[in-house]
Amino acid sequence: MRPGLRMLRVRPGRGAVPERVNPFIADFPFPKILQEDYMAQNRSVAIVEDDREYRELLVEMIARHQDYQVVLDVPSMEDYLWHGRGLQPDVVFMDIALPGMSGIRGIPFVKDKAPETDVIILTIFEDWEKVFRALEAGAVGYLLKSTPMDELHRYLDTLAAGGAPLNPEIALKLVQYFHPTKKAPKKSALSQREKEVVVAIFDGCSYKEISQRLHISVGTVYSHIKNIYRKLHVHSKVDLINKNLQGELVL
Repeated sequence: MRPGLRMLRVRPGRGAVPERVNPFIADFPFPKILQEDYMAQNRSVAIVEDDREYRELLVEMIARHQDYQVVLDVPSMEDYLWHGRGLQPDVVFMDIALPGMSGIRGIPFVKDKAPETDVIILTIFEDWEKVFRALEAGAVGYLLKSTPMDELHRYLDTLAAGGAPLNPEIALKLVQYFHPTKKAPKKSALSQREKEVVVAIFDGCSYKEISQRLHISVGTVYSHIKNIYRKLHVHSKVDLINKNLQGELVL
C-alpha cells in the first residue's frame, strides 16, 4: 500500500469515509483519484460481505500481499452500488446471502457498471443450483468460506493467471453436471435356469417342451415359472412377453 492512502471502508448506517488521504489529492474526488493511483501497481479488490468479522479477515489477508489492494469493503450490494460508483475494481469477493439484494442478483449490476471486473462468489453454500446460478449470472469463480485465507490469496493469483477460482468440490460438481456418471447396467433378478425357461417361453415352447429341452420335470418347470412371475411382478405369459417388448426385461 502506498504511504498516505487508505481504502474506503463502509459500515452499516455510515458513509464511506477515507481514514487517511494523501494531502496532494485531498481536493479531488477521492474514489476516482485513489483508483487511478493504485491501479498502476496493484490489482484492486472490493469485498461485499455482511459478516463484519469475516470481512475484516479478508481485508487483513489481502493487506499482507503487496500485489493486491482492497479499495472498498461493504456489508451489502446496495452499499457497494452506492459507495462503489466510479470504482472499477479488478476483483469483487461477494457473498450470496446478503441483507437486501442477494449476491447472485447483484452480479449483473456489477458487470453492467464494470464489465472487466471479475466476481468471485465466497459463500457457505455448495449446492449445485446456487453454483450454476452464480456462474450463469457472470461470476468467474465460486469459493467456500471454509477455504483457508492463504488459499484464498492463491485463488486470486489463479484468477490473475487466467484460471478459474473453484474449490475442488465445486469443480467436481461442474464435471458431474456436464459429464454425469453412467449408471451401472441393471442386473437380472433371475437365476441362470430361470433365464433359460424364459427364453424357451419366448420360443413358444409348452411346459412339456421346456421340460424336454432343459431335461427337468414338468413340476420343476412350473416351479421356475412361479418364481419368474413373482420376481418380475407379472401374472401370465402375456405379461411376460409385453414386459420384454417394452424393454423392461433384463436377462
